[in-house]
Amino acid sequence: QVQLVESGGGLVQPGGSLRLSCAASGSIFSGNAMGWYRQAPGKTRELVAAVTSGGSTNYAGSVKGRFTISRDNAKNTVYLQMNSLKPEDTAVYYCNALTVAAAKYWGKGTLVTVSS
Repeated sequence: QVQLVESGGGLVQPGGSLRLSCAASGSIFSGNAMGWYRQAPGKTRELVAAVTSGGSTNYAGSVKGRFTISRDNAKNTVYLQMNSLKPEDTAVYYCNALTVAAAKYWGKGTLVTVSS
């Protein structure tokens, strides 16, 4: 059974930091590139960061230099360190594998709200 469980979201002031975690079942995690996505109210889901099984990373331009994605292959967990948060980062954040088959599996996500 595929499981994706995101955690770590919350309310933070502009300029603050949060660290998100995603615990994934081995069937979807092992050997696959993993990504963090976000969906803001009224907008489509977008990929903001990705990490390959070997640790290479890539970022959307809007978060580059502020967010850091990492993974722990022993724990089937992927992380997103978010610094210098802005109000426009407010969204529900999801993780998933970057495969076609994974597109039908989504967790509940974790809500990040950046507001003063």
